[in-house]
Amino acid sequence: MAQEMAMLHDIARCSACRACMVACKQWHDLPADMSTPFEGQYQSHATLTPTTWNLIRMTERTDAKGKFHWDFVKVQCMHCGDPACAKGCPEEAIDKLDSGAVVINADKCVGCGYCVANCPFDVPKINKETHKSTKCDLCFDRIEEGMTPSCAKTCTADALQFAPYEEIEEIARQRVKELQEDGYPDANVFNPQGVGGVHMIYVLPEKPEVYGFKPQAKTPVSIDIWKDVVRPLGKVAGVGALVGVLGLAAVKGMRGKKDDDENGKGEK
Repeated sequence: MAQEMAMLHDIARCSACRACMVACKQWHDLPADMSTPFEGQYQSHATLTPTTWNLIRMTERTDAKGKFHWDFVKVQCMHCGDPACAKGCPEEAIDKLDSGAVVINADKCVGCGYCVANCPFDVPKINKETHKSTKCDLCFDRIEEGMTPSCAKTCTADALQFAPYEEIEEIARQRVKELQEDGYPDANVFNPQGVGGVHMIYVLPEKPEVYGFKPQAKTPVSIDIWKDVVRPLGKVAGVGALVGVLGLAAVKGMRGKKDDDENGKGEK
């Protein structure tokens, strides 16, 4: 069994160099997005896309004291401990690995969009060309070889760290303590428990809402009903229907043979 791992993004240290975005595209051989219109800001993409799995969101704001802030937030799959995308997938095409990575199996994916509809963080996207769902896979193939995910490996500002889960939690707690001592009383660790905790943990100088995060994010209850009740019943119904069809065919075949025998067609 692989060790449970986690990634930490320390927003206070991020310089928005976007090397992580480039590294992600290089490792996964993802093409550039052909349409990224200028919207009067430095952010490259408005949101994640089927071929951009990792985005640095750049937001300008002024706090209550009139101080200007430029916030840099790494946006990607959160790799939930209780992933709604995996629970809602009718094809069971999404797996949560022992390392914590939540990975889409492209061979099984049919592009139904249930993962898109159920993700509380609006992460998965459907590729219109391949009709497959896509998102960050936490470089699970690198993790399996004892390597660091490409984005964390390339970060020069020490804003990204990757280590065993408990170690990342301790690093995050220490960083929050330092930020609070430096004059950020609302500094916190963002690791929403409503989704079973995440493997993409953040250290935030301010409250989660300031950075566009949903502190009450949770896995929809309807997903549990779908996974534990509806989907199994659907499979049983599917098998039952198949048995019924085969049974009906068998009965018709027997009746046909009986009719042939009575009409003398069955004689040699």
